[in-house]
Amino acid sequence: MKTLFTTVAFFAIALTISAQEIIHKKVWSKKMNKEIETVIITPKLIKGQTYKTIYILHGYSGNPDRTYQQDIPDLAGKAQKYNTIYVLANGNFNSWYVDSPVDKTSQYQTFIGKELVEYIDANYPTIKDRKFRGILGWSMGGYGALNIGVFYAKTFSIVGSSCGALDFYRFGENFHNYQVDKVLGDFKDLPKQYFTFDKTNEMKLANQFYILDCGTEDDQMIDMNRDFHQLLTNQKIQHLYTESPGGHDPKYWNKSLSNQLALFDAYFNGEK
Repeated sequence: MKTLFTTVAFFAIALTISAQEIIHKKVWSKKMNKEIETVIITPKLIKGQTYKTIYILHGYSGNPDRTYQQDIPDLAGKAQKYNTIYVLANGNFNSWYVDSPVDKTSQYQTFIGKELVEYIDANYPTIKDRKFRGILGWSMGGYGALNIGVFYAKTFSIVGSSCGALDFYRFGENFHNYQVDKVLGDFKDLPKQYFTFDKTNEMKLANQFYILDCGTEDDQMIDMNRDFHQLLTNQKIQHLYTESPGGHDPKYWNKSLSNQLALFDAYFNGEK
């Protein structure tokens, strides 16, 4: 009888817990009229419990599978450790996470900031409160996280950028080489809304916390990140900025993104 009771009790507990998962979904975007590949990484979900969410944006030429297989070590383990659902959207190689004024099939600001959040909140046990929802990315994704995060300030309370491509003015030929012109058109016609350095007025009013970092050997990004940090400091916009040795490569962002996820968790737990 004791053995039977123990067995029944075990199965009762097991039924309240689902296994930790890496889920591949195709999420419909009404604005783009197409499905977007998305990876959702959950901890072991306990019935009746709700979870923090972080939206993670890959860099130029990346994809969600590469994110959890190469770019962020043991992301599934981190989901369990921090009791957080990670959402990895496919940024379509070169979308720059904007609502493109020249390509109606590339509207990733609306998809990630609105449509995807609505889908995740409707289908997973998330804490439906901006205080427990964040967005981060690296390189192109760092630009995207700030672009989407600041625009949807009522959705995200914390925004992270690692070695972010933050200043199109300094891109030169790379504005074309990294295919920014394919989604934003000619540089000379680019409205201010697409320049990160021109978002500070919005950031002052956003009631958000910002985490920025860059590698000291990242010749492409270090100066623009230092200058953006100085701009935020001068304008008294609350943020954390760090530098550490490293270039613009997976070895650097393996470390930096893991650190950012730990800092996001501390923020969610009230440890700013």
